[in-house]
Amino acid sequence: MKSLFRILLPLAFSVAFSGAAQAQANSAVEVDRIVAVVNDEVITLGELRGRLDSALAQLKRQGTPLPPREVLERQMLERLIVDRIQLQTARDTGLRVDDTQLDQAINRIAAGNKMTVPQFRQALEKDGIRFAKFREEIREEMTVARLREREVDNRLVIGDAEVDNFIAAETAKGGGGEEVQIAHILLRAPESASPEQLQKLKAKADDILQRIARGDDFSQLAASFSDAPDALQGGNMSPRPLDRLPGLFAEAVGKLKPGEVSPILRSPNGFHIVKLVAKKGGIALPPVQQTHARHILIRVNELVSESEALHKLTGLRDRLAHGGDFAELARLYSQDGSAAKGGDLGWLYPGDTVPEFERAMDALQPKEISQPTKSPFGFHLIQVLERRVQDVSEERQRQSARQVLRERKLDEAYQDWLRQLRDRAYVEYRLEER
Repeated sequence: MKSLFRILLPLAFSVAFSGAAQAQANSAVEVDRIVAVVNDEVITLGELRGRLDSALAQLKRQGTPLPPREVLERQMLERLIVDRIQLQTARDTGLRVDDTQLDQAINRIAAGNKMTVPQFRQALEKDGIRFAKFREEIREEMTVARLREREVDNRLVIGDAEVDNFIAAETAKGGGGEEVQIAHILLRAPESASPEQLQKLKAKADDILQRIARGDDFSQLAASFSDAPDALQGGNMSPRPLDRLPGLFAEAVGKLKPGEVSPILRSPNGFHIVKLVAKKGGIALPPVQQTHARHILIRVNELVSESEALHKLTGLRDRLAHGGDFAELARLYSQDGSAAKGGDLGWLYPGDTVPEFERAMDALQPKEISQPTKSPFGFHLIQVLERRVQDVSEERQRQSARQVLRERKLDEAYQDWLRQLRDRAYVEYRLEER
């Protein structure tokens, strides 16, 4: 979910279409119309233009040369279709984001912009964005993210043998830990693409590669033609260690210098072109401080308000101050999986918990108990039992290796799932109708 709320959001989201245009005297006004049918729903010209205007504003802020509007219009329509199919799938399978979860997300976004929610709302509306519309867009983003977690992320299994092989290979080559930033263009192939379809896609990829060689801007070409979710960011992916890229990308990028572009790469999802934007060498991980901690969590939900949760934890803290047993109170009252263990979270590495929890925990001395601490999960009482500094353990190495392998495979697995979802949907295009 972190990727969902990039904290310093630009205050510019699509503005809802205002409805059917009213006829003006002596002027021709185009009435809103259907531009695509997706299963049992429609996408209107107003929706498309709202999202298109937002995308154009984003590309301008990034300094990306703008593709022709009609090219971007087709790209945006396909993006809307894929988003709509995912939302339909979530609805049909009972997945929803309730108002409490949405309010918590809005609070985090406002706090990330160093505003209260009323201030954030005022800033949005000053920018011409209706707050109710913004809320629903965030709800949709959360819904799609949770759908991906359920259908893709949580079903991806990394076996012990894969972990063993990865660690052995990294040990053999000395594990340099280079970090790279890349941009890419994906031309997605249908799940059961015919030879003719693949040939047409390959010809399109060849043309894009030739245009890059002639000096055309990579970001503009990505925004114009890429089927990847990051197309409107110029195809730019966030910096990451080289070994966390999909294997196909890592092998190609390892042969490039910054600014260079790969040949066309073929995967089950289609054709890729990858550009190495930047690269820097890694360093060996130093010993890290671990914290042995336990906590009591009271969740906030429809039945328990923030003030009630805070009041309950304040009472528990008073009991602890007068000799109460932390483990026993955790077993009785904590609403967390650790309750059966007296709230014991074991040895924690930096980054194992959410930032709010980690900041409060790091400020404590051993045996000290925190004030009630708010996090996305509710309110906590935290106690640090002890601390130690040591090298990364073998178990931690295996966890890290497993995470690297997951990150290599997740994007490809997501793209494959999206392709299957898209191919099963009924889509009728009406954009060219006038």
